[in-house]
Amino acid sequence: MPVEMIGWIAPQVSSELIRASGPVFDADVIAETARIHEQADFDRVLIGYFANAPDGFIIGAHAAAVTTRLQFLLAHRPGFVSPTVAARKMATLDQLSRGRLAVHLIAGGSDRDQAKDGDHVDHAGRYRRTDEYASVLRQTWTSTEPFDHHGEFYDIEQAFADIRCAQQPHIPVYGGGGSDAAIDALAPHVDVFMLWGEPLADTELFMDRVRAAAADHGRRPTFSLSTRPIIARTDELAWHRAHEILEGIQARMRGRGPKPPDNVASRRLLAAAQAAEVYDTCLWTKLAAATGAPGNSTALVGSPETVADAMVRYYELGATSLLIRGYDPLPDARLYGEELIPLVREKVAALDARRAAS
Repeated sequence: MPVEMIGWIAPQVSSELIRASGPVFDADVIAETARIHEQADFDRVLIGYFANAPDGFIIGAHAAAVTTRLQFLLAHRPGFVSPTVAARKMATLDQLSRGRLAVHLIAGGSDRDQAKDGDHVDHAGRYRRTDEYASVLRQTWTSTEPFDHHGEFYDIEQAFADIRCAQQPHIPVYGGGGSDAAIDALAPHVDVFMLWGEPLADTELFMDRVRAAAADHGRRPTFSLSTRPIIARTDELAWHRAHEILEGIQARMRGRGPKPPDNVASRRLLAAAQAAEVYDTCLWTKLAAATGAPGNSTALVGSPETVADAMVRYYELGATSLLIRGYDPLPDARLYGEELIPLVREKVAALDARRAAS
């Protein structure tokens, strides 16, 4: 199947390497970022969620207004907005964008960040809540008559939505997490299970666990895999750039070491980084170690050909969506569009043709 290429959009240009400057919410940055990703042939962009960040619904609405094809993946934390309200908000944005929205359900990996919004439910409880939340979302989008729901976290009577998603039966649902609780909560609901860039062998084992859990509910999710490609004309030049990025990040973090992560997915990345610096052909873990792996933080390093080959290996395992984000976000998005995305699409098409022929 065609590979889905996912980028990243935010209301302010920043990264682990680049200190944020200018307004916290810059409508011009949102518009420029959206147009760059559309021109670079990305299919979709992730709109992240942070406890101190501007509202993702508004970012998505503005980005949709300045693009025609680009789709959006809205990160959303269950627990702060009622699922029936969230379902109507998402359906409204899907209608406004003419069917270009998907939602990424994030239970919340950091107790500290959840507490900023007054949420003190523990890790296991957040995933039980996400499971219940996803069920109510889907029922709100699809029910043809008012319904009741009486659960652990939500007690709802006669819920019904006049507004429906432009996509039928509803918008795509993505979600991710590295723990058993995450798999148990999300496998019954998600269309796409999102992973960070781990070694191929670990990725395959984790996918098998998700598939088995989903099969118990009659579901067959696909997967998204997130990495931070660092590319240059040759492998040697790419590794030189990678070490420059590492030095820049280390200089920014000097005097303040990374915080120990609360979530299992980050701990998995750090365990991989402790065991080896490079895996497979070009998966580099040192940037995850340097930052404490708070999110997508392992890099694929090399020429466009080398990195594209590595990305296709993940596609072969089942990652039909590939999320890529650079350390210099806008120039890197342009570079990916010129040098990397066409190669990945070409190699995936060739692989699919070989599979069909055999």
